[in-house]
Amino acid sequence: MPRGADRRNTAHNIFLKFHRHTAKSMKDLAIEEESEDEDQEFESTPQAEPNSPFEMFHHVMKTGVIYASSRAAKHGFSMLSEDWANMGQGAPETGPLPGAPTRDFHMNIQDAELEYAPTTGDTELRVKVAEYYNHLYRQEKESKYTYENVCIVPGGRAGLTRVMAALGNIQVGYFTPDYTAYQQALGLFMRISPSPVLHRNVHEALLPSEDFAFEAGGRGLGAMLLSNPANPTGQSLEGDELDAYVKIARDLNCCLLMDEFYSHYYYDGENVSPEDGGADDDSNWPKTVSSAKYIDDVNEDPVVIVNGLTKNWRCPGFRVCWLVAPKPIVEMLGSAGSFLDGGANAPLQKLALPLMDLDFIRRDTWALQRHFKMKRDFLLTELPKIGITVKWEPTATFYIWADLSALPAPINDCLCFLEECVKHNVICVPGVFFDINPREIRHLKQSKCINFVRFSYGPPMRNLTKGVEEMGKMISYWRKNQMTSSDYARTSM
Repeated sequence: MPRGADRRNTAHNIFLKFHRHTAKSMKDLAIEEESEDEDQEFESTPQAEPNSPFEMFHHVMKTGVIYASSRAAKHGFSMLSEDWANMGQGAPETGPLPGAPTRDFHMNIQDAELEYAPTTGDTELRVKVAEYYNHLYRQEKESKYTYENVCIVPGGRAGLTRVMAALGNIQVGYFTPDYTAYQQALGLFMRISPSPVLHRNVHEALLPSEDFAFEAGGRGLGAMLLSNPANPTGQSLEGDELDAYVKIARDLNCCLLMDEFYSHYYYDGENVSPEDGGADDDSNWPKTVSSAKYIDDVNEDPVVIVNGLTKNWRCPGFRVCWLVAPKPIVEMLGSAGSFLDGGANAPLQKLALPLMDLDFIRRDTWALQRHFKMKRDFLLTELPKIGITVKWEPTATFYIWADLSALPAPINDCLCFLEECVKHNVICVPGVFFDINPREIRHLKQSKCINFVRFSYGPPMRNLTKGVEEMGKMISYWRKNQMTSSDYARTSM
């Protein structure tokens, strides 16, 4: 492109870089995106970075959601925009839901709450979290969680960072596709060696437990990081398979790092009235899933659970989450917090206490599942009508892992698809961002996710209806005006 030409209204350099296979990694693509922001020219090599006076800093790439939002911002998007269909956001709608209990948030901050909270969290909240797991998953177990098995953290990513900081010199396995932030978490500390665990059958959404045993044992994994239910596919390990995963971890002494942030978002449980029974009526609890159910000894089995108010309680702004683990691990996680983040917000930990009342959780989860199932079913019905395939129907989370392969070129490519979407005020997240690649070891052209995007039905229904309508118009245009992705990149620049 000629120097000085205006690139702010053109298709993104990402396409040209990707389809000529000169970009090795998502980091290089993110650098290109920031180069456009700053209107800078620089050498187009895999290692090149924009000219900066701060060469002592390394480049920190964007996550998929932030990348997609930044592309949309070039077309006028802001978080206050009402004329956009933001189907990229990784957060649920936070307002009242039909049938949900009221959330009366009022704060009267005591002087003591202006002090630092312990790095393991407020004891009263830790007790509540332990009671939650014991009631839902461990009533028949002799070994029970106590507050000493719970560490309160300022957000799920802060919790994962504490875990990574506390791990020793081990290999840590991970699946792909999975949550985009794992890429940074797994590449942050040099003591750990990230190790991708690939499905033998790429047509399976979940790795069978016997394959997990083979991979974990053969590689000598010290830990395995996974989201369950899975972000972005919406699939879930549960029942005998989840039990087998926990047993394998126990037998191999491989720590399962279970990201269970979507464990309330299940849509295949029994549909009964939330007004029947109460918190002590086990038959009236909505379906939720946790590895906590299959742990034998809470202080011996190597399982760390990550969860919190962000998704299941629909309070992402609280930044109050938790790690549940054997007591010795919790002590280490508290130590890691003393130099990483300093602990969670003290007043908000107190404000969270009513949210952990068991009857509140039961009724809120019923309302959540019914409301989000309605939105899921809408997309499952409407997306195929405009040519977008859903290979694996999500039984959980609030995401759809959508296959673009049947669409006309160039929008069968997730990067081109996003670039055209934002021209129609629609946001989604390109699939390549979920192809976890810590430390940029694997070349981007090897990604199996180039024909996929993630749609979120976390936002209100009006976003989804607008998004489907606008994408339908976009797809109709490209059915009449097909071109290859690389030609699209060149002609749009």
